[in-house]
Amino acid sequence: MIHHIELNVSDLEMSREFYDTLFSLLGYSLFQEWPEGFSYKQGNSYIVFVQTPADFLEAGYHRKSAGLNHIAFHASSPLEVDAITEKMRQSGVSILY
Repeated sequence: MIHHIELNVSDLEMSREFYDTLFSLLGYSLFQEWPEGFSYKQGNSYIVFVQTPADFLEAGYHRKSAGLNHIAFHASSPLEVDAITEKMRQSGVSILY
């Protein structure tokens, strides 16, 4: 069982807007928040988002570079995935594919 996952993000405010929308649709609840980060929890596991310090932002991120590629969440059906995708699109999120 995963206890928690911690992710460094390049823009904490933008990440918070995105995950507030997505995690509310996936049944996660806001767990912690502090000036440099926030987390969401479901059951005994939680996901933490922390602002990357400015010293480390220059390298940037690409999902095919070494490091985290993605995290996948369970859905009950393809219809649920479609509904969540549409709600995210309506909130202004660009859908990758």
